[in-house]
Amino acid sequence: MGTTLQQTLFRALLVLLRPLVRILLRNGIAYGSFAELVKKTYVDVAFDAFAPEGRKQTISGVSALTGLTRKEARRLRELAKPADNSSEQRYNRAVRVISGWVNDAEFQDSKGEPAELPVEGEHGSFAALVKKYSGDVTTRSMLSVLAAASSVEKTNERVRLLEHAFVPGKDPVEKLHILGSDVGELIATIDHNLTAGHDELRFQRKVFNHRVDPQAVAEFRALSAEKAQALLEELDAWLSKHETPSDAEGRYVSLGIYFYEDESDSEKQS
Repeated sequence: MGTTLQQTLFRALLVLLRPLVRILLRNGIAYGSFAELVKKTYVDVAFDAFAPEGRKQTISGVSALTGLTRKEARRLRELAKPADNSSEQRYNRAVRVISGWVNDAEFQDSKGEPAELPVEGEHGSFAALVKKYSGDVTTRSMLSVLAAASSVEKTNERVRLLEHAFVPGKDPVEKLHILGSDVGELIATIDHNLTAGHDELRFQRKVFNHRVDPQAVAEFRALSAEKAQALLEELDAWLSKHETPSDAEGRYVSLGIYFYEDESDSEKQS
């Protein structure tokens, strides 16, 4: 790797790591714990993605690739990953419930909008919605998750959808799940585009401007949220129409949109 390319990559890493380290420090993750995870990731990726063509990867090969000793590489390979994926499951199921509410005619009103649903009932109820789209999660549990995120409102044994999207509310564990899923997907897309041929590139774009009037930022924030939400709902409806049957294997795809505003002069990158 050329010096200029390495310098560019190091600079990109510094930009990437600053907000990540803020999150880690705020949540009591010390450097040693983070470094251990980084070393394990180096070992796992070297094993899974950098094996010699036509052969299995070896401890010696991983050691040479990563700069870690063979003993350390073996220890890290055998180190178990964190097993608790409950927050990921809750997030995915909540998203599916809202998507079903928005797109499934059984849970819509006469205008094709998400209906206000009775809590219980075999058909056209919140309980039926949860059973259809969230697997074995109980009605009460899903209602609690969506209410905490201010996605729904329950009144007189009926439930109304307030937001056509699920953004975790007060639970920091649910919010931190998005750090792993959404940021990981963006970086994976960038990684793919760095090596893919022109015909295999994945969509990855953004708009930006360094000279926006500060008085106009709030208006753009609202406009971008409105336009982005409308686009995501349209794409969500398309995806719902192209799902495989429940007994058939499907493929996971996603598209994400984010808003960023630089509020700190000390973190401006020039």
